[in-house]
Amino acid sequence: MSRRHPGLNLGVSHGAAHEAAENEVFGFWVFMMSDAILFGLLFATYVVLQGNTNGAPGPTDLFEIPSVLAQTVILLTSSLTAGLAQLAMKHDLGTRRIVMWLLISLGLALAFLGLEMRDFLTMIDKGGVPQASAFLSAFFALVPLHGLHVAAACLWLLALLGQMARYGTDDAVKTAMLRLGILWHFLDVVWIGIFTIVYVGGLA
Repeated sequence: MSRRHPGLNLGVSHGAAHEAAENEVFGFWVFMMSDAILFGLLFATYVVLQGNTNGAPGPTDLFEIPSVLAQTVILLTSSLTAGLAQLAMKHDLGTRRIVMWLLISLGLALAFLGLEMRDFLTMIDKGGVPQASAFLSAFFALVPLHGLHVAAACLWLLALLGQMARYGTDDAVKTAMLRLGILWHFLDVVWIGIFTIVYVGGLA
């Protein structure tokens, strides 16, 4: 099988969906590059401003590493289960198995968001509000934006499940799953950067 685009290739047995992925997946990669540039700029801004606390609480006062570690494990596991859903689709293992892995991915992503929201509220209770310092402004520009992307991916996954319930795994569902997979794994890569640069770097 020829690999004509980065990501999961469905194979010629999927017919029109395999052909459609050539343009649709490539186009989505191009779209994701705009997000990569945005996050790159926010990372650069954070690195420049992270030491400017202006007397407000800093990383050692606000960050709860055990919670962040739990979030990391949960999000990376959701990437694994999302990949298993795609493989189940590629190898025609049945709609039930695809849906099972997608629902597990959704549950993990929602758990991640719940823990992250709890951490944000805890930070705010400690005085860690965006307007308190340049560090906190940069933090709340970067980290919640990632969470917003995860929430959008969850909504997309729910829409995809509704589409599957109505139409089954037709060509549109297959190409949509390929694009959703790219977004899902991209957000994991961004989170690894956040974990390393923001949380671990902030406590170093």
